[in-house]
Amino acid sequence: MNTPTPHVKSRRDSVSAEEWRARVDLAAAYRLVALFKWDDLVFTHISARVPGEEGCFLINPYGFMFEEITASSLVKVDAAGNKLDDSPHPVNPAGFVIHSAVHGARHDAGCVLHVHSLNGIAVSAQKGGVLPLSQQSIFVLSSLGYHDYEGVALRDDEKPRLVRDLGANHFLMLRNHGLLTVGATVADAFLSMYLFETVCTIQVRAQAGGGELVHVDQRIVATAQQQAAQVTRVWAPGSRGPACCAGSTAPCRATTRRSSAAASR
Repeated sequence: MNTPTPHVKSRRDSVSAEEWRARVDLAAAYRLVALFKWDDLVFTHISARVPGEEGCFLINPYGFMFEEITASSLVKVDAAGNKLDDSPHPVNPAGFVIHSAVHGARHDAGCVLHVHSLNGIAVSAQKGGVLPLSQQSIFVLSSLGYHDYEGVALRDDEKPRLVRDLGANHFLMLRNHGLLTVGATVADAFLSMYLFETVCTIQVRAQAGGGELVHVDQRIVATAQQQAAQVTRVWAPGSRGPACCAGSTAPCRATTRRSSAAASR
């Protein structure tokens, strides 16, 4: 879908080189989420820390479709979702509740990515959650938390429970709601979400077949992080996340280049 991008004044010369790079990466992630059809119109968010500015984050301007977002249209906010720049575009502070909770508790969270993807929500509504049905699933299961649905995430009193349920994990399934990933970088969070949604898609399709399902042995799941350390340089025990340890990242590289070019405005 080729949606005209709303006119936005360039911020490239008014921010640091590090912040501009973060803006380009984050805008590209929004466009990739739209490309992979994980978006939900203007709802959900992807947030990223502003390099070198403690307590400052970048988030989408409220009302923009994800495929419309550019590096210059992103809005800088504080931990409460209050605007810190002169952007003419509003933000949705209520929608930042989940993100502020995670950023506040996880200083390794350079990016927090939350989606209402169809397959993700479908699995989040299943009592058993993510099942060990695929090679991809073992990497998610080795770093996965669950958070029960408490209604639309608007209340600050939910934050401690979100933080507790995420723990030190990289993946969080929000029951009856959607998926969330945490990464040291925007790329890490996006690749983790690619893996998370893929796992949910495989599960929904396997269940739809109607046949008896074969589960991966729990002993294999228990060693997933050690296995990942042997097949990727990105994820080793104690490091920042799984990246695409379960397969090739070639499709992501090609689409990322296109999305970055479009987002760099």
